[in-house]
Amino acid sequence: MPRIARLDTPGLLHHVMIRGIERRKIFKDDKDRENLIERLSILLPETKTQCYAWSFLSNHAHFLLRSGPRGIAFLMRRLLTGYAVSYNRRHRRHGQLFQNRYKSIICQEDAYLRELVRYIHLNPLRAKVVADMKELNRYAYCGHSALMGKKKRRWQDVEYVLGFFGARVGEARKRYGSYVKEGIVLGRRPELTGGGLIRSLGGWDEVKKKRLRGQDRIKSDQRILGESDFVSEVLSESEKEFSRKYRLKSLGYDFEEVAKRVSELFQLEKEYITGRGRQKDRVQARDLLCYWAVVELGMSMVDLARKFDITPAAVSYAVQRGEKLAKEGGCQLET
Repeated sequence: MPRIARLDTPGLLHHVMIRGIERRKIFKDDKDRENLIERLSILLPETKTQCYAWSFLSNHAHFLLRSGPRGIAFLMRRLLTGYAVSYNRRHRRHGQLFQNRYKSIICQEDAYLRELVRYIHLNPLRAKVVADMKELNRYAYCGHSALMGKKKRRWQDVEYVLGFFGARVGEARKRYGSYVKEGIVLGRRPELTGGGLIRSLGGWDEVKKKRLRGQDRIKSDQRILGESDFVSEVLSESEKEFSRKYRLKSLGYDFEEVAKRVSELFQLEKEYITGRGRQKDRVQARDLLCYWAVVELGMSMVDLARKFDITPAAVSYAVQRGEKLAKEGGCQLET
């Protein structure tokens, strides 16, 4: 089956999950965990992404993020690529670290933010990484400890989350702690990890019942967790982004046409741009080509890596440099 396109409208709440390939470990020790934390401390402020909840387990991790102006994909591409390269180098391994793409579900904030914060922060307790709430309160690799005031994470938006529990910090922390403790008996919450409105309503049987009662305008999407109107609004906003990609393709823009456009801008032969070499003009042209191919056409970095005979990580860095080049030079794909 073809992969469903991502929804990445800036400013929305995302429940993001990453897993190790074949459920293998993505953290072998605390040094690995600190590595990812250091990257988050740099990239979250840089991309203007807010983090409300997070937890690390041995083979997967959860995040609750509000995407910045460039969207969630820009952050995750840089975060995971950089971490994977560092992890492979440190542990002397090769190949893919993460299982397929990360999973990202857009969530309706007023209905799900508190629930998701609790669900994500209880992960270490459910996985028996910690024995009880007392240990969870101090567990360094989960955002719960920051909300309880036991750890300081400048990149985690503690104030925003505590604001849902009270006006005064002390009172809010107490209420938040009680709220999380109450969630232990709820166990695993599959309705919070995907499936959109269908799961939140209790499955297709419940949807059919609502339709029989005249509630037949139910909108659902597995990439979104929220009520029908919220799902429709998100899809409408995302359609604007998708329509640009479709319009470019309808105008004949594919990899060859983008390469031709870059060739004209730099006055270089296409074969020179796509060939091997580290000459400054060649690298800059290739960076812009990678940026437009990924961002404007939606090409995968894996496909581009094959075309250039380089690694996906190298393509990711090229995209970053290409974006800066396009903005500083005022370069536009369409003539």
